[in-house]
Amino acid sequence: MTTLKINNIETAPEESKALLEGSQKAYGMIPGLHGVLSTSPQAFEAYQTLHDLFTKTAFNADELTVVWQTINVEHACHYCVPAHTGIAKMMKVDDAIIEALRNETPLESAKLEALRTFTLIITRNRGHVSQEDLNTFYAAGYTERSVLDIILGLSQKVISNYTNHIANTPVDAAFQPFAWEKK
Repeated sequence: MTTLKINNIETAPEESKALLEGSQKAYGMIPGLHGVLSTSPQAFEAYQTLHDLFTKTAFNADELTVVWQTINVEHACHYCVPAHTGIAKMMKVDDAIIEALRNETPLESAKLEALRTFTLIITRNRGHVSQEDLNTFYAAGYTERSVLDIILGLSQKVISNYTNHIANTPVDAAFQPFAWEKK
């Protein structure tokens, strides 16, 4: 089992201290992922910037959750699936959506299922998609912007999922009730 150091405000590099203070203020705690990422101020800032940009896309709360959790589950991230379950609940995403994503079962909404399926195709095929895949995605009501926004979300999730795999980041107490393991 690999691990990386989880910093706090006192042990973090000077360049990361303000970012960790921001996390403390925003969340009332320093999420373990942020403590790990703080070892590289640039990786930490990149993650936070990508997160902020992704939340400003045209995707609504349900769609943001579909993209995040589809990638988290596909990458089998022991940390991000519980964290994004809690986040989805705070965003008032329907429990049926949350559970379907966690359990890799089809979503009731055809449009959200198209988003989940296309996100999986991009993730599994490392960006190689067919014109037929694109046409199916567009027919569901999504656009070229949506394709690029999924790639933005995937960029954020690669940083967090891969970091958590290597660091073996413990799930924060707030998200432990949503613990998850890949089936």
